[in-house]
Amino acid sequence: MLKKSLELLRQEAADSGSHTLKRSLGPLNLIAIGVGVIIGAGLFSLTGIAAANHTGPAVTLSFIVAAVGCAFSALCYAEFASMVPVAGSAYTYSYATMGELFAWIIGWDLVLEYSVGAATVAISWSQYLVKFLSKYGLHLPPQLVMSPWETASLADGGGTVHGWLNLPAVLVVLAITAIIVRGTQGSAWFNAVVVALKVSVVLVFIALGWQYINPANYHPYIPENTGTFGEFGWSGILRGAGVVFFVFIGFDIVATMAQEAKNPQRNMPIGIIGSLLVCTVLFVVFGYVMTGLANFTEFKNSAAPVAIAIEKTPYGWLSTAIIGAILIGYTSVILVDLLGQSRVFFSMSRDGLLPRVFSQVHPRFQTPHKSNLLLGAFISLFAGLVPINVVGEMCSIGTLLAFVMVCVGVLIMRKREPDAPRAFRTPWVPLVPILGIVTCLVMMLSLPGDTWIRLFVWLAIGLVIYFGYGKKHSKLGRGVAVAPTVEPAGSKVA
Repeated sequence: MLKKSLELLRQEAADSGSHTLKRSLGPLNLIAIGVGVIIGAGLFSLTGIAAANHTGPAVTLSFIVAAVGCAFSALCYAEFASMVPVAGSAYTYSYATMGELFAWIIGWDLVLEYSVGAATVAISWSQYLVKFLSKYGLHLPPQLVMSPWETASLADGGGTVHGWLNLPAVLVVLAITAIIVRGTQGSAWFNAVVVALKVSVVLVFIALGWQYINPANYHPYIPENTGTFGEFGWSGILRGAGVVFFVFIGFDIVATMAQEAKNPQRNMPIGIIGSLLVCTVLFVVFGYVMTGLANFTEFKNSAAPVAIAIEKTPYGWLSTAIIGAILIGYTSVILVDLLGQSRVFFSMSRDGLLPRVFSQVHPRFQTPHKSNLLLGAFISLFAGLVPINVVGEMCSIGTLLAFVMVCVGVLIMRKREPDAPRAFRTPWVPLVPILGIVTCLVMMLSLPGDTWIRLFVWLAIGLVIYFGYGKKHSKLGRGVAVAPTVEPAGSKVA
């Protein structure tokens, strides 16, 4: 199987002006990075959907199950990433260690993580925007804030209306795409402000909401199963874990910091597990307060459960402030997801696995503008036409599959190349990778059957593209050196 050699990756890094990264990150730095990335849109949207459809107040237990699966996978991801001597995505790591086909599958899976993730956030952003505008007496037509697959009852009792298009979700994706095309110069202070804002929203909600919890909302804590797998009971907790798993997506960013950790053998597991532990505690308490403020049935089909819960308190101003903060935080999440997706396609295109249009750089803005525009158009339509529960589950199952493959990859590489240099080694191999595989597979199996069908269709489409185009045009397969793209100084996009 075709694999990129470590020597080729080193040459690409040298040609593009990259050198050994400075090891400057301590354990607290890594934990802070992890917390900032993990706390995102899923917490403020999918928590209510999981509680209403699958778990009831026991959504707290679903968070714990999902966190355990993430911990096993994250440790494997750290070793997998540390074997490659240059920075890069899971696509690059797998290309070097597992081969081209494996790299393609990982890259195609990342589409579900980034593209579908961006659509999920955009839909939730739309619902929070509706709540925010209603505070000021502004009401958008219900047909323009729902997908065609959704319905809503009119407030005046005039019947039920069907959605046409979630217009705000479409517009926010297109607006952020326009910003990305022009090139967004990231800055540490902006990221710090956004991270602090998101953490503050969680802490303020917990602190002020705690005193208005209604204990009656916790009975029964685990609602009796309806007779259908995944609808409450313990099977509902497992399915809920698969749904809220989306909330934890992003911890893999910590694993990619192995080259920049001062002492990766010690600090990487502290950063990964520490950030997961901090976020798990916050998420469990967040879910506990939210389901204590409002009965879980009130969150049905709502991507803005926090707004519903906070209405049970006398802090009217808090509702507006929190929703405003969430809207600001959401835009940064959409931006990062869109950037991440275009950069994965950029790498795959440079390797010849995708058409050249995805790696063409704008002469002025120095961004993959055509890729941004194509992806922005696709994701905006996806966000406008598909319900949030569908896109959230698709994102979760795709990422869970990628994590399973990473765990399998560690087992294979320990067998094939036991002496390869590793800045970080997963402890207790093969136990940890096996537990990661089992936990993620259990969460995958607990997801609805139609989600599996969509996954198989998605993978089939990906394999058709690979064997129909990628394999034939692969630069590595044709013996063509992969020419790195040199970006002028000052053109870095964050």
